Amino acid sequence: MTDNERPLRDFDEESEETDSETELLIRHIGSSDAAIANSNNKSNSKSNNIGQRRRKSSTGYSGIGGIVSPSAGNSNSGSSFLGNLFSLGSAAGQIRYRNERSRERAKYSNSNNSGSGSASRDITSDHTTVGGSATKLAQLTQTGASGVDNSAPHAPHVTSTDIGASNGISAHTVIDPENGASTVFYQNNRRRSKSRSISNVCKMCLCSCWRKWFRPRELRARTVILGRPNTEKFPPNEIRNQKYNFITFLPLVLFEQFRFFLNLYFLLMALSQFIPDIRIGYPYTYWGPLGFVLMVTICREAVDDLRRHQRDHEVNSQKYKRLSASHGNGYEMVPSSKLKVGDVIVVEKNERVPADLILLRTSDRSGSVFVRTDQLDGETDWKPRLAVPYTQKLSRDADLYNIDASFYVEKPQNDIHSFIATFCMTDGSEDTGLSVENTLWANTVVAAGTATGIVIYTGCETRSVMNNSQPRSKVGLLDTEINGLTKVLFCAVLGLSLVMMMLKGFGGPWYRYMFRFVLLFSYIIPISLRVNLDMGKAFYSWQMQNDDNIKGTVVRSTTIPEELGRISYVLTDKTGTLTQNEMVFKKIHLGIVSHDADTFHHIGQMIQKLSGSILQQQQQQGSLSSSSSAGENIKPIMFAGNRMRRPEGWREWEAVRALALCHNVTPVSDDEDNRSVSTASTVTGGNNSPTKSVINIEAPGSTDTEHQYQAASPDEIALVKWTEQVGLTLIARDLNTMTLQVKTASDENDILMHYQILQLFPFTSESKRMGIIVRESKTGQITFYLKGADVVMSTIVQYNDWLSEESGNMAREGLRTLVVAKKVLTEEQYNDFETRYNAARLSISDRVAKVAAVTESLEREMELLCLTGVEDRLQENVRPTLELLRNAGVRVWMLTGDKLETACCIAKSSQLIGRNQGLYVLRSVKTRTEAHQELNHFRRKQGHALVISGESLEVCLQYYRLEFLELATASPAVVCCRCSPTQKAQVVALIQKHTRKRTCAVGDGGNDVSMIQQADAGVGIEGREGRQASLAGDFSIPQFSHIAKLLLIHGRRSYKRSAALSQFVIHRGLIITTLQAVFSAVFYLSSVALYQGFLMVGYSTLYTMFPVFSLVLDQDITSETAVTYPELYKDLSKGRSLSYKTFFIWVLISIYQGGVIMYGALILFVDEFIHIVAISFSALIMTELIMVALTVRTWHRLMVLAELFSLALYLISLAVLHEYFDWEFIWSYDFLWKVSLITVVSCLPLYIIKFLRKKCSPPSYLKLS
Repeated sequence: MTDNERPLRDFDEESEETDSETELLIRHIGSSDAAIANSNNKSNSKSNNIGQRRRKSSTGYSGIGGIVSPSAGNSNSGSSFLGNLFSLGSAAGQIRYRNERSRERAKYSNSNNSGSGSASRDITSDHTTVGGSATKLAQLTQTGASGVDNSAPHAPHVTSTDIGASNGISAHTVIDPENGASTVFYQNNRRRSKSRSISNVCKMCLCSCWRKWFRPRELRARTVILGRPNTEKFPPNEIRNQKYNFITFLPLVLFEQFRFFLNLYFLLMALSQFIPDIRIGYPYTYWGPLGFVLMVTICREAVDDLRRHQRDHEVNSQKYKRLSASHGNGYEMVPSSKLKVGDVIVVEKNERVPADLILLRTSDRSGSVFVRTDQLDGETDWKPRLAVPYTQKLSRDADLYNIDASFYVEKPQNDIHSFIATFCMTDGSEDTGLSVENTLWANTVVAAGTATGIVIYTGCETRSVMNNSQPRSKVGLLDTEINGLTKVLFCAVLGLSLVMMMLKGFGGPWYRYMFRFVLLFSYIIPISLRVNLDMGKAFYSWQMQNDDNIKGTVVRSTTIPEELGRISYVLTDKTGTLTQNEMVFKKIHLGIVSHDADTFHHIGQMIQKLSGSILQQQQQQGSLSSSSSAGENIKPIMFAGNRMRRPEGWREWEAVRALALCHNVTPVSDDEDNRSVSTASTVTGGNNSPTKSVINIEAPGSTDTEHQYQAASPDEIALVKWTEQVGLTLIARDLNTMTLQVKTASDENDILMHYQILQLFPFTSESKRMGIIVRESKTGQITFYLKGADVVMSTIVQYNDWLSEESGNMAREGLRTLVVAKKVLTEEQYNDFETRYNAARLSISDRVAKVAAVTESLEREMELLCLTGVEDRLQENVRPTLELLRNAGVRVWMLTGDKLETACCIAKSSQLIGRNQGLYVLRSVKTRTEAHQELNHFRRKQGHALVISGESLEVCLQYYRLEFLELATASPAVVCCRCSPTQKAQVVALIQKHTRKRTCAVGDGGNDVSMIQQADAGVGIEGREGRQASLAGDFSIPQFSHIAKLLLIHGRRSYKRSAALSQFVIHRGLIITTLQAVFSAVFYLSSVALYQGFLMVGYSTLYTMFPVFSLVLDQDITSETAVTYPELYKDLSKGRSLSYKTFFIWVLISIYQGGVIMYGALILFVDEFIHIVAISFSALIMTELIMVALTVRTWHRLMVLAELFSLALYLISLAVLHEYFDWEFIWSYDFLWKVSLITVVSCLPLYIIKFLRKKCSPPSYLKLS
């Protein structure tokens, strides 16, 4: 195919209708006279067809053959071409250099040269061809402008040809005389469509808006420059629990309402009243109830969301110090919502960290600070955090703005245990890698001192928010069931209308009659149902908040109170929910004797007796040390020699001293909060610190001085506080030394004992023990103390016959046990150990294993000193509450971020596990095979509670999801430890999906928010861990024990009352629809309303609304009975109070009563049609009032008042509404006896049936009474 045979394709597939755009397209052909001649010969025959053979292409230009006119002179053509170029002005700037077009032009040019058989060089597809052509074009433009003759020896040969005048395309061929290469320039006057351009612009705008508003935000890594404002846009640092904003409020609320078939149906019915042909009665009879329902719902949602906004505003308005170079003092106070990425802020003691920070400086010289993370991960242990070494060395915070540094930070993610970033200095110094130890996550709390950090993540990109789910609109199961019943009623309306049309015949405009029948029978689906239910829910919420037995309860979501009556699973947090996080020292066992709170004072007395011996020993050691040489070791005197010769109280003294030395606790006072604190210690949490445990035990001779301690674990504080109570007080500690004070009979002669800390082995979850090596300053004695869990310490200590038994006894009491042992080392032994230990720490490969091996070499044949039992103090009435829930058929799962051992202890002490139930701990699994084996083992453990870690849970759910859920849901209780906030929400979702049961989540920390929002009913406890869970929950309670009354009493009443109320409202619509159907069938199948105008509106409002709504005061059992017999709660989860069975029973009742009333009125009336209306409507009102009385199980004075008030209103209406009632007939004796007879016939059989059923098959609650 030659050049001129190739189709001409436009670049952008644009139409040729209106505006033109001139464009130059370049084509490099190559040197071949034969090719040019061949093109010239075929140009005449092809020129007319080329324009017709144009094609559209979105990828670029495919090329046109070189077209040269043989008749045109070179000079004329050149002048014409150069003139055209000159007239274009900026022709070179309009050339489009696109790689795709260049490649296609090169490809076609190469194939053209090859097809002609001429020798030509290859044309590549890179930018060289286009660039060369552009250069020649520029030379031509300059040449044409200066009038250079084209016939000069080195002047290019230019030929111009017009191709298709209709298409507006002209080709200009330039032949280079040096190498014979030719370049074809196409001038394309392309036509653009204005209409198409506008549509493209609209599409682009819509796509841009969609991407901006609805596309998920792309998370990306970032570079944060220290001291400079960040130019990138990041989310605002706001806490938002609102469901709506100003724009989305009305659309979303209406959408949620019209999701229900009931509301959507009545909206369509109300809209149909604007069509005159099918209008029945007055439009207000449809729009009035619908508008009232929507108004009530909108107001309720607005109030709820406004409260959420106010709570969020309170948190977002908390102010923090932000470094500012423009202010005189260097700081400015800004609310947390105004913080941005790159801001440097200062967080004071006990302040919440408002955003994710990298720690730059602390008030501690070592650059460490401790934070409380219980609201993030549920762990009570304080976490140490380290500042960036370079910035910590600065003398003051203001110097941070004087350095040129930046942080490269990874993209936001929800993993709270890992972090990757780099600290870079622009002066070329070595970069510093940062980890999670250099961060302060949002919603953690600085325990003491101050911390200065730079904001790296804000708002929805913080770790805490990314671990929380978005608040969702919860729909109760009762609402879903009622929505299903309304669909059944709608099918009944269509069926009844179709039957009427079949009887009437499908002649004429039958579809109009059909729709009129649908409108007449539309009251079978009562719009007042939504109004009554919403008002009932508001009343239930008010009752919960005003119950004196559960004071402090707040209902934050008034849409789901009846959900509390159908709970099958309660998922609860541990720390702060079941426990107070206050450790209490309960028991110590010394091998031959055991002491508890009643005999602790005996230990104190023994310590005081031994204080004289201790003082005498110190004086002797002091004289020996002064007379001995420097290189001579001092042999300890106290209690040395044969064990049998040790004095009375030796065991107590050694145990108390071991507990006072083997720990990681530092004593502080309030004035020390802002001074330097050792990195080996932790920072006090102030008076509100959960690790500050005060033991209420008074030892004889105790003073009013109270030491405050800081530690990573509240267990250690409880132990040290107990040693203080019995007379051995920790008064000072730093990195290398520790000082104890021994209390004597006279406070003036208290003895101080100084120890040098040689080595410290911290507690880890793998080793399950911690140790310390100390040297007593006076005697020089080196002692290795070790304490840990009994499972690991039993193999370390010397043989004994009491440890296993006593640790089991304490564990059954719910105590957290620790075994304490010691080993005295000689100087040679310690030096040998230190050499090997330091070598292991410097090892490059297997460092951890080598260090552990060296440490274990000391842990052999240690002397057992004591076994301690510490209790994590439970919340008030936790044990009876859990027992009530268990007896009520509610399964309780404990989801905690704490350690496995702690979770097991609390499960036992709180009696989450029954007395006759075992505890199966699923060991850590990492592979599919291990998970399969463990699940098979657990399957054989019938009636055992399950304990599983978060990591093992992930593996089991990955490979054996269904099998694990079947076993777990069948277990009487489940304990999940080391759970992340996201895992807690996932567990709730899995239970909901697998069991189809209703769940309730209870928590008190920020790490419980996701779980609370995912559950069908979320309960937040407002405690010491903050208000975040309380604000996010549907219900807020002050303590866990209130959950029993919330479920067993208020949940039961809410569900029972809503079920009765909804069924009675449906009955009220069914009975009047039955009346209408009988009336239409009798009067020649006419689609005329039986009751007009106000009677229809008054029937569901004035005359029956108050008695029907008074059912919200009804109760089947008393509060005492509900708590005394929690087994009654089991029946509620089955949903028998509102089911298809009870629904169809009410349908039969409605059909019977409606038929009796209508046929009775038709039979008994004599003269006028208006008498039928008076008799039937009066009998209908009386029947409804009597039916309410038959439904009530416990009368309330307001119920009686509602019955009398409604009856009085109807009697007044009989006298006033002359348009509907004949006054003379109303006052006649015939009216009275006819109405009474019809009412008795419609209600008496139902009363007899109810009486017989109560006697023959009474419900369970009646059996108890």
